[in-house]
Amino acid sequence: MKELRHLNKYLFKYKFHLGLGILFIIISNAFQIIPASLVRLAIDYVTENIPYYQSFNGLETQQVIYDDIVLNILLFAGLILLMALLRGVFLFMVRQTIIVMSRLIEYDLKNEIYAHYQSLPLSFYRRNNTGDLMNRISEDVSKVRMYLGPSIMYGLNLLILFTILIPYMLSINVELTLYALIPLPLLSISIYYVNNIINKRSEEIQISQSGLSTFAQEAFSGVRVLKAFVREDDTVHKFDEASNTYKEKSLRLTVVQALFFPLIMSLIGLSTVLTVYAGGSQVIGGTLTYGNIAEFIIYVNYLTWPVTSLGWISSIIQRAAASQKRINEFLNVKNDIVSEENIEAELYGKVSFENVSFTYPDSGIEALKNVSFEIDAGESLAIIGTTGSGKSTIASLISRMYDVTAGKIMVDDRQIESYKVSNLRSQIGYVPQDVFLFSDTIINNISFGADQMDEAKVMQAAKDADLYTNITEFPDGFNTRLGERGITLSGGQKQRTSIARAIARDPKILMLDDSLSAVDTKTENTILNSLKKIMEGRTSVIISHRVSSAKLADKIIVLDDGEIIEEGSIESLMAKKGTFKALYDKQLSAEEVSV
Repeated sequence: MKELRHLNKYLFKYKFHLGLGILFIIISNAFQIIPASLVRLAIDYVTENIPYYQSFNGLETQQVIYDDIVLNILLFAGLILLMALLRGVFLFMVRQTIIVMSRLIEYDLKNEIYAHYQSLPLSFYRRNNTGDLMNRISEDVSKVRMYLGPSIMYGLNLLILFTILIPYMLSINVELTLYALIPLPLLSISIYYVNNIINKRSEEIQISQSGLSTFAQEAFSGVRVLKAFVREDDTVHKFDEASNTYKEKSLRLTVVQALFFPLIMSLIGLSTVLTVYAGGSQVIGGTLTYGNIAEFIIYVNYLTWPVTSLGWISSIIQRAAASQKRINEFLNVKNDIVSEENIEAELYGKVSFENVSFTYPDSGIEALKNVSFEIDAGESLAIIGTTGSGKSTIASLISRMYDVTAGKIMVDDRQIESYKVSNLRSQIGYVPQDVFLFSDTIINNISFGADQMDEAKVMQAAKDADLYTNITEFPDGFNTRLGERGITLSGGQKQRTSIARAIARDPKILMLDDSLSAVDTKTENTILNSLKKIMEGRTSVIISHRVSSAKLADKIIVLDDGEIIEEGSIESLMAKKGTFKALYDKQLSAEEVSV
């Protein structure tokens, strides 16, 4: 239960739901117990009056007695039906309090987890896969809700029913009570073990089902490759094997489930037999009535489901504790990207790196080594280098997705750690290397960077990114809905949409991380010419492996293996005839060959 303590704050928050639920359980149990007493009274009344009725055989008085007996039986039946109706009303109220409470806590817990996910640094997402994040906020929370709802409800019902009923049964007859209760602990233990087997095999089936779905999804997504390499038969064979595994696991579960109800019914039957045996002996001895036996048989049936549920509740609590432990693992992760002074200020855009080194905490890869450079407000810097040279790491450090391992980064002559993180990022327009678009309209994707954005700004941003003409050719224009990850658009269109999204928010610092890699040379030149006007008056960082993207920059640095090996203007670097000039000539030759 240690892991589940995290939920106590929610139980306290919804204490009125819980308190009312307990009250309604007590009332519903009272209305459940009363009918058994009414059955006893009815049977005893009939058995006591039958000899009296028979003694007036053949006389008119007999009919009067008969009518009186029938009237009283109908009265008892009416009271029993009324009790059942009232119990049903209060059971409804129990669910409207405790089950509703569990749904409200589920809602709060999901929001807490999601909000915490949003606060965590990029390094957290590099260490954990998306499927695991989704599973903890969906499957694990659902298992926790089962503890908060059905488990608490049935657990309280069992506790309250036992507290009320057992003392009452003992007050009637201790020996008969003990005989009636003997099989119930055995029933609870049996159900606990059967439930554990069912849960274990159910999880195996879920894993098998997940693997089957993943296999099918990959096969459908890569159907072109399958057909191109004529692997259809091989795929069908593998799918058949996976399906067969799923079938075998399902059949194993079915065997165990088939034992569930026979086990319950046999133990209930045993309890009933013992009750009749012990009660019958005492009826013969004159210490009990027929009504007492009927009453105790009803009580045994009342206790059967709560006792049966005890094993089920234990299993639910175990699963909930395991799930909450997984949830707590992520909730206990702290965000190390925090502001030291929480400064909120409008940026001018001056950025300087002073002997910056950075090693990725999850992989241990040293991405930058003693890097120093400076960009004045309104200037533009091009960072050129091959794959893995550390270009994108610089962009991540400027937007403070990570903190430096050594050295310091200054923004407007203040250490970057002194700014409030949200204030800093709100003034940076970032176009990532791996473009991500949401399954939404084009206009909403472009205006994503601001809560409210003028439509004219969106249109202008699309024009500046050389995207406007493409959009207007779509039947729905800017209201065209993109598929998952922007699949509706081509690679170049996706990159230009991402550029439009960055510049639409009018950032103080604009960073383009290899954002022109998916466009041809002609489109690249068109976008660069548009960006020339946009970059005026704002600090710009152009990261690319293409040297042609550096033509707009005031300064250029060339990275290799995390170190600056060359820096200067495009003219000075060309004159040096070093790495930059070699890259320029190599890429120019490649473009001429492709033409």
